[in-house]
Amino acid sequence: MEIIFILIFISLFLALGFLIAFLWSLRNGQFEDGESPAMRMLFEKKAKKKEGI
Repeated sequence: MEIIFILIFISLFLALGFLIAFLWSLRNGQFEDGESPAMRMLFEKKAKKKEGI
């Protein structure tokens, strides 16, 4: 029965750690612009080939 309490404590500790990491990433602007990187790939100009090769 003791192992259940230990596992519950560990899982709550891990969940709290993930919550803190998620809130930290929100405050630092990790999720500010989620659309541009995906759209940039579609509309990016093709790389120019170097002449003389």
